[in-house]
Amino acid sequence: MFKRIALFLATNLAVLLLLSVVMSVFGIDPRTNGGLLVMAVILGFGGSIISLLMSKWIAKKTTGAYVITQPRNEVERWLLSTVERQAQAAGIGMPEVAIYEAPEINAFATGANRNNALVAVSTGLLRAMDRDEAEAVLAHEVSHVANGDMVTMALIQGVLNTFVIILARIVGRVVDGFLNPDREEGSVGIGYFVTVFVLELVFGLFASMIAMWFSRWREFRADAGGARLAGRGKMIAALQRLSHTYGASTLPKQVQAFGISGGVGHGLRKLFLSHPPLEERIEALRRLEGAPQGVPQQMF
Repeated sequence: MFKRIALFLATNLAVLLLLSVVMSVFGIDPRTNGGLLVMAVILGFGGSIISLLMSKWIAKKTTGAYVITQPRNEVERWLLSTVERQAQAAGIGMPEVAIYEAPEINAFATGANRNNALVAVSTGLLRAMDRDEAEAVLAHEVSHVANGDMVTMALIQGVLNTFVIILARIVGRVVDGFLNPDREEGSVGIGYFVTVFVLELVFGLFASMIAMWFSRWREFRADAGGARLAGRGKMIAALQRLSHTYGASTLPKQVQAFGISGGVGHGLRKLFLSHPPLEERIEALRRLEGAPQGVPQQMF
């Protein structure tokens, strides 16, 4: 836990330091309209892009994932061969394949490049799932990579962050000008800072809702891709297994949205879920046409 917190803080401090240096070097003044736009773009996209570029390294460090280079047993050989076959079918480069220690059934994919990604499975998954179900989970994660979901999510988050920063500061200037009409042009008062602080929280909530809506949509798409690569029956069986054994995810926040499990919540909380409820995903797969049913395989 402390290791994850330290890495998270170090990453964010590094991002803030880098962005501050960039703005100072280019003489960006956020008090001007042009400076505000440039600042918003740098701050809005900077964190998302840097996090994306560091995503594989962060995922490995925070989960303690062991990357399989030389298979040590039959299970690891099966994992490598299955991901290799699915990657070829999906038209992407061979991802790194890893195993991380965790009790829950889960897996994730991450990486800034669809030809240089990482697919990792938990030890809990290897203990609880048979090969049909595990194959479907791997296909789901390979589909995330093939769809470019990591890059798309980073870009969407960057756009949303930019709008939040700009809108909050524009409204802040209007409110501050209304409260202090005689203030010298270019200067701001406490009304500006309070308004920006409040609106960044409010607009940030709406931005999170939009980002999570897209996250849920691409989860359906990854399920459909998993069904095409492994078989619809296997994909449904994997989700059903998850619905019976679901527990709280131990994945770090940076990669939770790309895990296979999620989607537990009611009321307004559903708007902030990265995954749709499992029953909705299963029903969507049952309606899916053209996906092969798959051929049963032996269990681990």
